[in-house]
Amino acid sequence: MTDDVIARHVIVRGLVQGVFFRASCEQEAHRAGVAGWVRNRSDGSVEAVFEGPSAAVQQLIDWCHTGPSRAQVESVEVNDDEPTGAQQFTTR
Repeated sequence: MTDDVIARHVIVRGLVQGVFFRASCEQEAHRAGVAGWVRNRSDGSVEAVFEGPSAAVQQLIDWCHTGPSRAQVESVEVNDDEPTGAQQFTTR
């Protein structure tokens, strides 16, 4: 990875559970070379942390605004996070 590694904490709200959002997000992360994780939250939203080169992380954030075809994204909240050196992307 390059020295421009960043991390972003993301919460996606809308119809984002039960529509393959997490699995699709993991595929997109692998494709972009981004590490981190994604999980469902009890309030019906999806939470994720993306870590990697800034352009790749932004690509994942942009994807979150639409998600997979069955998703209906209402909002995407993005906050800076501290990179942890994660090397893989996992679904929790």
